[in-house]
Amino acid sequence: MAKIDFGGTVENVVTREEFPLSKAREVLKNEIIAVIGYGVQGPGQSMNLRDNGFNVIVGQRKTSTSWQKAIDDGWVEGKNLFDIEEACEKGTIIQYLLSDAGQIAVWPTVKKHLTKGKALYFSHGFGITYNDQTGIVPPADVDVILIAPKGSGTSLRRLFVAGKGLNSSYAIYQDATGKAQERVFALGIGVGSGYLFETDFKKEVYSDLTGERGVLMGAIAGIIEAQYNKLRSKGHSPSEAFNETVEELSQSLLPLVGENGMDWMYANCSTTAQRGALDWKNRFRDAVAPVFDDLYESVASGNEARITIEANRQPDYRKKLDAELKELHDSELWRAGAAVRKLRPEKQNIK
Repeated sequence: MAKIDFGGTVENVVTREEFPLSKAREVLKNEIIAVIGYGVQGPGQSMNLRDNGFNVIVGQRKTSTSWQKAIDDGWVEGKNLFDIEEACEKGTIIQYLLSDAGQIAVWPTVKKHLTKGKALYFSHGFGITYNDQTGIVPPADVDVILIAPKGSGTSLRRLFVAGKGLNSSYAIYQDATGKAQERVFALGIGVGSGYLFETDFKKEVYSDLTGERGVLMGAIAGIIEAQYNKLRSKGHSPSEAFNETVEELSQSLLPLVGENGMDWMYANCSTTAQRGALDWKNRFRDAVAPVFDDLYESVASGNEARITIEANRQPDYRKKLDAELKELHDSELWRAGAAVRKLRPEKQNIK
């Protein structure tokens, strides 16, 4: 384990250099990894493990559309693709990658196959942290571990295919066998992580729910809408408003931030942009700070979990969700975005 200084705070991280793929294969050589669920994280993690030479099977409901997707991805029924219960029975490590709502529904089936010495693996701390609401309480004689890639399963797979990695957090909730640490490190490397950083189940879900509702999705979408609407109300065209709000952000500036940091991006913009950004940054920070106070408290109190669980229990939830997403899709902002994306140089074969 390496010690890295992150801005004055030293953290323990695990890299591929100190825990190479060959070591991960050795640690898990006698394990059968059963990936339960083939939705968001399941495909990327299972295919990366398979391509890295691990013994992997997939458990999925035959009645779901994801069953056919698994077959299309090369999984073979009866060989390495089974229904959920049979996969749980066969697996010595059960990667529980169903949605949070799906985990609650299927837990009785999974729990009865968690025999002594097995490992229960999560990529989200939701089920364990809010077990007063989810009912997910593992037996005391199994390892309970977590690898949480910091991105979607699609991104995890794309980066893996490109020979890159996606950073992941890891946590050990329960070490019943004395092997939980080497198991979690091996799995983290096996699924294609760039490096692993330590957390716990509670911190993972608190940061994850805050991030999704905040900067990663909710806040950025809200800020984009606010700026786009202001520009449109002042007579700017949809193309101009979208390019100045989204296209330049996503195609030009954020890649630079990802490569070298916000300070480097600022330093490589015009002096006019630098001055304005520095002058307004703190006003935006201070304006949204109270919103983040409310958001974090809602996550920590379990309120966000309650809202999510209750919404997913409604029989018409999917219909309502589709209507909300359609409203977003049909908005002028994102219709303008669809038009702009079609005009990108790579779509026009511009040399």
